[in-house]
Amino acid sequence: MRFYRPLAPVKAMTFDLDDTLYNNDPIIKRAEATLKHYIAAEYPQTAKLSPQEWTDIKRGLIKAQPALASDMGQLRMHTLRQALEQDIQDPEALEAAAKACFDCFYDARSDFTLDDSVHSVLAQLAEKMPLIAITNGNVDPHKTGLSAYFNVVLHASVTRPAKPSAHMFDEAAAMLSLAPGQILHVGDNLEKDVMGAVKAGYQAAWLAANRDMLLNREAATLLPHVELSSLDELLAFT
Repeated sequence: MRFYRPLAPVKAMTFDLDDTLYNNDPIIKRAEATLKHYIAAEYPQTAKLSPQEWTDIKRGLIKAQPALASDMGQLRMHTLRQALEQDIQDPEALEAAAKACFDCFYDARSDFTLDDSVHSVLAQLAEKMPLIAITNGNVDPHKTGLSAYFNVVLHASVTRPAKPSAHMFDEAAAMLSLAPGQILHVGDNLEKDVMGAVKAGYQAAWLAANRDMLLNREAATLLPHVELSSLDELLAFT
């Protein structure tokens, strides 16, 4: 544990999920592969789209509807719907196919097991103070077991701007009826989590589950209050 700023008493914690509590990269790669195999089996023309063509669809959608950049679920659903037009023209059939593809990805995306240590620490923290998850992603907290520890899970959406926007931080503080300075946000991203939290008035703890934590390799604009070596160090603040 390394302190960079004075830390005031903590009365609640908020958590990023992806790459903070678990390494999300292999999970997403596996889900993408599952979806690719499903599309190849069911929609042969769509399967011929190149990675660049998929990227172009996404970029075009975000350009037309910038709010989609905050909602990974809606962005994926819109992308699938447009891509599947290679195989399907009927609107009802297209919608059903897009939903089936989305469900294929979403089920695989949330199909992983948290380390026992994560369950243990979150359970101990939840006994001491309220916890809220604040995520730009769309992992299913019920399927992963995360919902057992959090009062609520806030997902970025077209109406709830993604971090580093203060929107979800402000929303969480209001739900907790606490001043932002009484809340410690825990996250891996020094821009979206640390900068977003500090600018929203929170205290910030930096913890990454997917990489070595070396400040000279990070695009840091400001320092967290504390850098953690492991999740269980948070128990010192209860």
